[in-house]
Order: sequence, then C-alpha cells, then structure tokens
Amino acid sequence: MPADRDDLLDIAKRLAMGAGELIRSGRVRGVEQVAVKSTPTDVVTAMDRASEGFLLAELVRLRPEDGVLGEEGTSRPGTSGVRWILDPIDGTVNYLYGLPWYAVSVAAEEDGAVTAGVVHNPATGELFSAVRGGGAWLDGQRLRCSDEAVLGQALVSTGFSYDATRRGEQASVAAALLPQVRDLRRMGSAALDLCQVAAGRLDGHYEQGLWPWDYAAGGLIAAESGARVEGLRGAPAGGDFLVAAGPRLFSVLSPVLESLIPEIAGAGLAQPGQD
Repeated sequence: MPADRDDLLDIAKRLAMGAGELIRSGRVRGVEQVAVKSTPTDVVTAMDRASEGFLLAELVRLRPEDGVLGEEGTSRPGTSGVRWILDPIDGTVNYLYGLPWYAVSVAAEEDGAVTAGVVHNPATGELFSAVRGGGAWLDGQRLRCSDEAVLGQALVSTGFSYDATRRGEQASVAAALLPQVRDLRRMGSAALDLCQVAAGRLDGHYEQGLWPWDYAAGGLIAAESGARVEGLRGAPAGGDFLVAAGPRLFSVLSPVLESLIPEIAGAGLAQPGQD
C-alpha cells in the first residue's frame, strides 16, 4: 500500500524541527568536538552525529519498515518502499564558525523518487517543505521561483568541493561564468541554496559533486516551485551535476555551463565532497 505523502511530510517536518532544536541549542558544546572526513577541510562535529542519531531513532520508532540513508554513515535497508534521506547538518563549516546558514534536510523517497521533503534552518526558524505535486511552501506561504530570463540579470549560487584541486577547477568555471551573470554567491549549504531558488531569492543554482542528502529535499522544493532541476545535456540532477533555475533562465544558463564543463572534463569534479 502506498504511503500517505502528507503523513510523510508531517513526519519530515517534526523530525527536522526536532533535530534543528538539538543542533541549535547544542552548538557551543558540539563544535568543541570536531573531526575530519575526506580532507582536512571536510569537518564533522559531535552535533552532526547526534542529529543523525536523533533522526534515525525517531524513524525507527515511527516507521520501522522504512529504509534510511544519512550523511554520517546511516545505511539501513527497508521493506516498505520508502527510504528517508537525511542530512543532519547541511553547512557544517558554517555551523562550526557560527554563521547562521545551515540546515537539517529530511526527504522521503518512494521507489527511487523523492516525494516529500523539508529543509529547516534552525538559526532563522525558516522551514521549507514540499510534497510532489503539491507545491513548495515556506512557513505556510506558497513559493514560486524567479521568472528571470536574462543571464546578465541573474543572481546565481554555487558550491565548491572540499578537495583543493577540484575546488580550483570549479573556480575556473565560476570565473568564466561570473562576467556573464549579475553576480555569484557561495553560501555553503546546497539544501538552503535550492530553497532560495524556490523562494525567488536566487535566480539559479548550479553545483558539481553533491551527495543525495545534499539535494534530495531541496531539489524537490525547488522543482515544486516551478524550477527546472536537472543535470547537463538532458541528464537527471545528481552527483555529476545539478542546475536549478526557473524554466526561462534554465534554457540559457544550462548551455553556458555545458560549454564550460568540457574544459575540465575528466578532472574528477563529479566525485562528491561538498558541504
């Protein structure tokens, strides 16, 4: 029997807000215990692990037959056809430095397609949400993406790898794109960046090397706001590449990115390793 998507969304909201309060209230204590993962700049705090532990425990209690995939190592098979994709803190470096731009991201996937998602910024209290086919919402207000069509008037965000070599290569793409747009932003949380596209606060976002937990919820929220969320050259959005923008801007931004990416093809930029 298919899951009720409104029920899944309600659970996602409660989980994101619960984990959000945990990490917000525990930040000072949590950032005193910091380790590294893929590179010396790829950090994980005690609160990343505590947040994922909270989310997993709640899901086991509420929906014991569901699968779970989390950034900090959770990989739990399920039998229900539903899998939860969790980012306990998206934007850990921001969190570590006390920058109020980090989020808890919770998405429910049914048979490989994300159907409900929530992104919650505990520092601001904002809660973005979407159910497939039901629109994108911010605290009860329906969201629509930007209708910008002119690349030179577009405010676009991106993200960079933790790996220094790949980060330099990504910077070359950003440098080539920068003169063609209004400006670029790099804020440090792909989940929140995608929500800003949904809210029309950004005209577009592009990024290479994301993990599913980085974009599962935010990608659905952006798409439900009317944005196109895809990869390059007709590929689906994924770890290789993600572009999110209103349909008119997407049609001009995506070809420009396609023209820039072959210059660095094969450099390993599609390997995950972002905030």
